[in-house]
Amino acid sequence: MKRIITGLIAIVTSANVFAQLPDPGFTVDSRTAIVITDPQNDFLSPQGVAWGVVGESVTKNNTVANLESLFKIAKQKGMTVMVSPHYYYKHDHNWKIEGALEALMHKINMFDRSHTLKTDGFENSGADWLDQYKKYIEADNVIVTNAHKVYGPESNDLALQLRKHGYDNVILAGMSANLCTESHMRDLIESGFKVAVVSDATAGAILPNMNAYEAAVVNFKMIASHVFTTDEIVKEIKTSK
Repeated sequence: MKRIITGLIAIVTSANVFAQLPDPGFTVDSRTAIVITDPQNDFLSPQGVAWGVVGESVTKNNTVANLESLFKIAKQKGMTVMVSPHYYYKHDHNWKIEGALEALMHKINMFDRSHTLKTDGFENSGADWLDQYKKYIEADNVIVTNAHKVYGPESNDLALQLRKHGYDNVILAGMSANLCTESHMRDLIESGFKVAVVSDATAGAILPNMNAYEAAVVNFKMIASHVFTTDEIVKEIKTSK
């Protein structure tokens, strides 16, 4: 009996510890950049090919407007934003090794571009930026990295650009929550960056018995240094020096 009681106490104690996860916190300073993944039509426009599964989450989170708030405050403060886009070209459709969603994205021509060195057919396509973001992305404080090819930044130059520009801290937002956004969070943390996630400046697919956004938020809270709302991080940036 004593052994059983001791075991129950250990379980309860462990549960209490994990119910009160530490919050390392996150301070916005001169070594902080914003990273936004996939601010593109196929995710964020009602005309995008993924809208049927992400639209409910995007609408509920007010994701489109919240991402614009990040672009806007960054422009006002002269803060660097790095956009990590997702593009597929003709040669990418010949991959022999694919995961479930890679196969689906290729099947529905998500993020397709006609050529690596040309922009024919790019404007207003699914791979293009949402119209309301273009004036921000074209500004001098925004760097567009090479495209990532699956979900994380291992295949592009995001980490290199952050390091070369002297940034150690990342405010992360964008699409899609449990895929590119979470994968960027994980890889950047493994690469030694301090990462905070903006929880309502992202969204995820909602499928039968699957809510990708809710799954991602659990991992954001367990892995990132801090999780902000858009209002909270905009306030932090406004008051930063």
